[in-house]
Amino acid sequence: MSDTLLAVNNLKTYFGDLSKKPIRAVDGVSFSIKAGETFALLGESGCGKSMTALSIMQLVPSPAGKIVAGQVEFSGQDLLRKSELEMRSVRGNRIAMIFQEPMTSLNPVLTVQQQIQEVLYFHRNIKGSNAEQEVIRLLDAVGIPVPEQRAKDYPHQLSGGMKQRVMIAMALASEPDLLIADEPTTALDVTIQAQVMTLLREIQKKTGMAILLITHDLGIVSDFVDHIAVMYAGEIVELSTREAFFSKPLHPYSKKLFDSLPTKSKRNQSLDVISGIVPPLTTNFSGCRFYERCPYSIPECNVEEIQLSTIDSHQVRCLKYHKNDHLFSENDIVSEHTTYEKITSESSVYQVSDLKVHFPIHKGLFRKIDSYVYAVDGVSLTLKKGQTLALVGESGCGKTTVGKAMLHLNDITEGSLSLNGTTVDKPKSELLKKLRKQIQIIFQDPYSSMNPRKRVHEIIEEGMLALRPELNSNGRLQEIKALLSQVGLPENAINRYPNEFSGGQRQRICIARALAVKPQILVCDEPTSALDVSVQAQMLNLFKQLQQEFGLSYLFITHNLSVVEYLADEIAVMYLGRIVEQGNVDDIMQNPQHPYTKALLSAIPSVDKDSKRELILLEGELPSPITPPTGCHFSPRCPNQMSICIEKYPDNHSITASHTVRCFLYYDA
Repeated sequence: MSDTLLAVNNLKTYFGDLSKKPIRAVDGVSFSIKAGETFALLGESGCGKSMTALSIMQLVPSPAGKIVAGQVEFSGQDLLRKSELEMRSVRGNRIAMIFQEPMTSLNPVLTVQQQIQEVLYFHRNIKGSNAEQEVIRLLDAVGIPVPEQRAKDYPHQLSGGMKQRVMIAMALASEPDLLIADEPTTALDVTIQAQVMTLLREIQKKTGMAILLITHDLGIVSDFVDHIAVMYAGEIVELSTREAFFSKPLHPYSKKLFDSLPTKSKRNQSLDVISGIVPPLTTNFSGCRFYERCPYSIPECNVEEIQLSTIDSHQVRCLKYHKNDHLFSENDIVSEHTTYEKITSESSVYQVSDLKVHFPIHKGLFRKIDSYVYAVDGVSLTLKKGQTLALVGESGCGKTTVGKAMLHLNDITEGSLSLNGTTVDKPKSELLKKLRKQIQIIFQDPYSSMNPRKRVHEIIEEGMLALRPELNSNGRLQEIKALLSQVGLPENAINRYPNEFSGGQRQRICIARALAVKPQILVCDEPTSALDVSVQAQMLNLFKQLQQEFGLSYLFITHNLSVVEYLADEIAVMYLGRIVEQGNVDDIMQNPQHPYTKALLSAIPSVDKDSKRELILLEGELPSPITPPTGCHFSPRCPNQMSICIEKYPDNHSITASHTVRCFLYYDA
């Protein structure tokens, strides 16, 4: 750990015409990484983290982008002075990279084996049967079950977690000295996320490899890194050891990131948010780049460029420290929080009873039904007025299918649905219209759920035209303006297109569209996944505010259990098409009973040491919903498996009046 492996000094990467207003994506970044350590680049989207990594690898898109200054010394050699031919012996060999989206990084027409063998041939000159054996060894090392079979699969045949593991295997195939991991766990389930990060740490211990981790997840950083650099608007604003940073972050931006995190203690109040957005990187900055968003700023902050100052084990770019005004008082700024009253209601607005959604698989010339995908296989839920029911579980367990079935966006195989006491199992057109007016959905990807050719007012107006014909054009326009104000968007957004907005702003447009028909219920499908913590805080505040104002009921589909603990009143844990545990939020979070729930909660990355549980790593992948295991569906992965578990599926067992679990561990027999 004593030798510096990578030293980045005053790195600058600009885009566009350098003589005019270039985009300063990376603007004077300096840091170093020692052999065997994990170094994290932390910050919001658009701060320059990924571009820093691409600059180190000399993968900056040209001719638009150019490294205009700095040094990148790797093992004593400046990579910026190497030719493209010389970089080929470094890139993918001594420095490997895991890109953020594995599916776009894998070749869809080559098998896993072919893609890994390519790396082995070019960087280690391994081929033939030796290469085949090495591929299987690598896949086994990254925890892929039945590696001999999976090696022959194409990327589309793998789950998200398995694709990410294949990317890790490819990166490790060359036995690199430095691994750059760019958001390696974004949008992964907490169980898969824990497996991926544990795997990287184990490989690091065995090989002495250094890791540069790019992320916006403070929980992962608190668990897995040694040193941290916080980036903002193209430059580093704080450098620290992990212990010092989580003990007391110094820069106002770092502090606001912590304040934005949802926790149980903040459940009945609004979260702190960072006002505004990251400034355009074309700006000719005269002082602190965080000036416009900083609650502690004074006019002098915007006058002169601020250098990094050393405070104990931190380096921080802030005028208060630069002028030796040590550790500003925590009472300088008092954050204003909205306090929410807990809505207590036993009144049911939507009842789901024994819901089954089975998708037929057709085969042959005559498209005969060969088998079924048992996506939802007997789910019962009760959504109460003004409350939030969180539906949690791994990807592929059927959460989204439940949400869509409640709106009849999927055909229902069996089961009963009741809205305000009216049965809506197979609604006719008029009843379906009433159903759609009462219940709306917010999809996971806001951009793909909006028509890119329509302006915002046309997108929001669609529901009004279909479900609120009593409104005239002027009435619709006034309501659209009011809705945009309610969701925190400026009035001039009304005539803009979806591509002109950030991810968080697009999600707000989708919320406004859902509210336009004045529903009672919102189905929220992963509405905060992959958002920065600051934008996530804004969205959660908005959901809380709307619930208080309109008495909305939410079915909140997510795998982010920190969000669940803050937002939800009740939790239903889903596994392979069925609910395995259900109860109020405190019962589930503090006293989980089902082995699967315990594994989910143990995998939550948290900055709070007191709330961390001993990690339970689940073996294998989620079974196929086409051929679910006999007996309890969780039994093949369960550490408490008994003989009865593989014979039949357990019934609901009551732990308390409001807490039920499906597990034979709690049967008297």
